[in-house]
Amino acid sequence: MQLSLELFVESPEKSLDFYRRVLGFEVQGSASTEYTMLKNGDAMVAINSRSVLSTDHPLRIASGQRAGLGVEIVLKVADVEDAYRMAKESGWSVSDLALQPWGTHDFRLVDPDGYYIRVTSRHSN
Repeated sequence: MQLSLELFVESPEKSLDFYRRVLGFEVQGSASTEYTMLKNGDAMVAINSRSVLSTDHPLRIASGQRAGLGVEIVLKVADVEDAYRMAKESGWSVSDLALQPWGTHDFRLVDPDGYYIRVTSRHSN
């Protein structure tokens, strides 16, 4: 089984900038204002314009509402210090890099639509 995320966003341009500049994702295929696939390692995230959803679609939210409540997107990286440096240098607001009681280092941030993201080191066994 593999997992890829489809995020429905208010402004695809802002989201594409965020995922590319802050988290190092790269566009797969061609970028579109309605649908763009992004990849970083084995992580796949599709950015979709929220405007394509029908008014009665279960994922539809009102403009200005925070998306992704109740969900944490966890991105496991080989070099969390490097990922943290890239995110900080982008100017985006990120938490401090922290060592967690369960043994991983991580930092957290929120994307332009309110999706909550934790970037963490791969667990060393």
